[in-house]
Amino acid sequence: MTPAVAFILAAGVVSFSGTQPQLAASGEHVYVAFGTGPAIAVARSADGGASFAEPVTIPVQGVMALGRHRGPRIAATSRAVLVAAVVGARGGGADGDIVLYRSTDEGRTWASPIVVNDVPGVAREGLHALAADSSGLAVLAWLDLRENRKRVYAAVSRDHGATWGPDTLVYDSPSGKVCECCHPSVAIDGGRIAVMFRNSLDGRRDMYVAESRDGVTFAAPRKQGEGSWVLDACPMDGGGVALRSGAVSSAWRRDDGIYTVSRGGAETRIGTGRDPALALGEAGLDVAWTADGGLTLKQAGGTDRTLGAGQFPSLLATRGTTLVAWEHAGRVHVQTVPR
Repeated sequence: MTPAVAFILAAGVVSFSGTQPQLAASGEHVYVAFGTGPAIAVARSADGGASFAEPVTIPVQGVMALGRHRGPRIAATSRAVLVAAVVGARGGGADGDIVLYRSTDEGRTWASPIVVNDVPGVAREGLHALAADSSGLAVLAWLDLRENRKRVYAAVSRDHGATWGPDTLVYDSPSGKVCECCHPSVAIDGGRIAVMFRNSLDGRRDMYVAESRDGVTFAAPRKQGEGSWVLDACPMDGGGVALRSGAVSSAWRRDDGIYTVSRGGAETRIGTGRDPALALGEAGLDVAWTADGGLTLKQAGGTDRTLGAGQFPSLLATRGTTLVAWEHAGRVHVQTVPR
């Protein structure tokens, strides 16, 4: 297995060998997790993403789901760094459980993994999401295949990922399944939880957000945006969600358009492309997506800028910068973009 050695491409740009990156932060500490061969790699920055230490490799016992929004997810609390992946003995959709890895020394070493889902094999689609806050609240959501139909389930931890509650049904579509291959997203704010997913209702593939105040029961989900996408297929594109002061912000794809809802407002079309991701910072909503001309970033209050060739972005927003991670040609790039 080739180590995921860091390379400095240019000022503010770091590159690793790997795919499907995800960013997380706790204070000035920034983490990027990604797949590298049969393992997970986690690189840590102690200066807000300006530079990264060499990645630490987490061995995976089995076959990890990877590619097309599958792969490791990462979140950080004030006491722990958490990484989740869907792993099975055979992989390839034949089996798969959500396996959680936990570090209490800022990602330097990792405890033995635990399986979060209660029923074996139900996460075999490989599509899941993870979020956490400084208080120690952490939430996992995934596309679940118990009873052989796609539903959205979640599990909650309140002790920095050390233990997890039972599987909880977030949503069961009256049409029999949610959209088959679009990843869910999770956001947390003040103990409140929001789970976004792509529904499948009478041929309409639209984004919905279900919220919970206790992590045990979820309210009926609310559709994002005004339009609908009638499609007899899965677009394999899930978007992103953020939550602040009870207001939901989201970004998603509908047909060839990238749309946002900012803090519960009306939908806005911001571009053309696919695979959007978002981050909500003090300046507002930052969104990145893949366009024909390359990876595009729209910062809050700013104009679009192209960062180069790439896809599957992940974002972190700070007061003065946006941190963007993406993959291209088997490598993960992380760039600090000033506002």
